[in-house]
Amino acid sequence: MPITMMRRTKSSLLRTSRSAAWAFLLAMALGAPVPALAQPGPQGPPTVGVQDAIRRPVTESTEFVGRVEAIERVEIIARVTGFLQERLFEEGQEVKKGDPLYRIERSTFEADLARSQAQIASAEAELANARVTLSRAQELSRTGAGTRAALDNATAQDRTANAQLVAARAATRAAEINLGYTEITSPIDGKIGRTNLTIGNVVGPNTGTLAVIVSQDPMRVAFPVSERQVLELRTRYSSRGGVNAVQVRFRTADGRTYPDIGRIDFVDNQISRSTDTLLVRARVANPIRPEIGGRSLIDGQFVTVFVEGVEPVLALTVPRTAVLQDQQGSYVFIVDAESKALRRNIRLGQSTPQFAMVEEGLTPGDKVIVEGIQRVRPGQEVKAVPISPDPATQAGHAQGGAAPAATQPQGNAATGNDPASAAPGGSNPGTAQGGPNGAGGSPPGAPAAPSTGNPGTSQPTSSTPPASQPGSGR
Repeated sequence: MPITMMRRTKSSLLRTSRSAAWAFLLAMALGAPVPALAQPGPQGPPTVGVQDAIRRPVTESTEFVGRVEAIERVEIIARVTGFLQERLFEEGQEVKKGDPLYRIERSTFEADLARSQAQIASAEAELANARVTLSRAQELSRTGAGTRAALDNATAQDRTANAQLVAARAATRAAEINLGYTEITSPIDGKIGRTNLTIGNVVGPNTGTLAVIVSQDPMRVAFPVSERQVLELRTRYSSRGGVNAVQVRFRTADGRTYPDIGRIDFVDNQISRSTDTLLVRARVANPIRPEIGGRSLIDGQFVTVFVEGVEPVLALTVPRTAVLQDQQGSYVFIVDAESKALRRNIRLGQSTPQFAMVEEGLTPGDKVIVEGIQRVRPGQEVKAVPISPDPATQAGHAQGGAAPAATQPQGNAATGNDPASAAPGGSNPGTAQGGPNGAGGSPPGAPAAPSTGNPGTSQPTSSTPPASQPGSGR
């Protein structure tokens, strides 16, 4: 029974469909009016958030990769040969200039010193005898009883004895120096590393390095600067005082910014032909910090170096989220007097995580589209709504947080995704809300371009979503 009923139902539906089709064709043939299908209503121009391009003080910064270097570095080497008798320091501790580090067996050198002192005494006796002989020869020569040859021999013996005394004294001084070398002391203030030889080994000038001491405070950071950047920095700061117009900050491998500021104290006098870079060094304090129980900087440590202007400069800026990039370079969308979106190619200068400095392409007062860029096409009419230029608000958008009601565009417009992250190389966690007339937004998390000193790359969407889609963020 169920199968038979199903077949009857299918046959009834087929007959009904055919009857409806014939009725429609008959009505068309007779010219009868046919009800119109529902059409979507016309869409208005998309709403976008704009900010004026304004001049603001910006601290210029250029990033490099550098390495921490100790200003003084000493390799401890034994200057005399002997058995290592004592080690007087703990490996890794800080030492002061003159602190004893090693002692070499002294007995051999003490014996050499005693022998040299005995040679001095013998030479002094020989000299005294020679002077007496010379005095007698001179007296005999004056009375005519002595010969000229005897006087000459006495004079030569006196000079020989005097020379032997000088040699004995020099040998004694050398023996004293060698005896002093049996105690090895620190030549500088600094931190000593591990010892390469232990007690009982024979050490000497050919043994090699016993330990290494590096100075601790201040330290030096060396970083190579490419030839192009050298010319750019020279042009930028030469009129402001050169190296005195910049300061140096550092960021360690754990992402922390070093609290003390460095100053450039050396610029090499030639560019390396193998790397086309110029070596620059900056000096920075490295005090003991109680919170970490030691010093922050270590000799040989890699750091990120930021060369910054001492004083900020007044520059034309736009939010980094407004800057897009394609094969032609960086550009922004602005809204003209006729409420149309226009593309403006720009040339970027130094930028901060929130703002991009514009050197060419914009004038103060241009209304730059910051929010809703993905719904904009060149020449398209838009509805511009001013938003707050507060950097904290921009950071909130970059983190996907909702802006305050007073800073959001009115109506059905949405803020949309940021075209690039606020910081170079970051990802965009911004969220999209409903578009005009309930249109859907683009998905969050648009990837940013690699960090090249320019804001991340982003492309606007090619079309506005249909009005029949629900206005919800994704």
